Amino acid sequence: MGDGRAHSEFLVLSRGQWDPALSREEIQSAIDAFYVWHDRLVGEGRMRPGSRLAHEGRTVFKEGLVTDGPYGETKEVIGGFWTIVAADLDEAARIGAENPCLRCGLFFELRPLEPVKASAFAPMTEMLERDAAR
Repeated sequence: MGDGRAHSEFLVLSRGQWDPALSREEIQSAIDAFYVWHDRLVGEGRMRPGSRLAHEGRTVFKEGLVTDGPYGETKEVIGGFWTIVAADLDEAARIGAENPCLRCGLFFELRPLEPVKASAFAPMTEMLERDAAR
């Protein structure tokens, strides 16, 4: 990425489910095209490898351990993650929009990775809206 611009990293969460109207062959074709696209971008330094997420998991709360999986509802499924390297969120979104799996029912959440540590005195994702405004 030798274009002289500063670049940031953006976490991509693969979400959703495959379109049930598609055949397994159509879905596999999109998956194969994804890996070609992914490997090209990794080779260009525009993406960092990620990983598929296993189906099983746990959710931990202060009250204890929930053993029914990492998600409560099917619509909340996160299938995997990777990182896009881009100048800004708009460029990361343009790169993400090229993903072949979008046409098959999946969607992607892109989030900038914060380069600083969390602080209770600075706005954070985890804060209630009323607290973030202080």
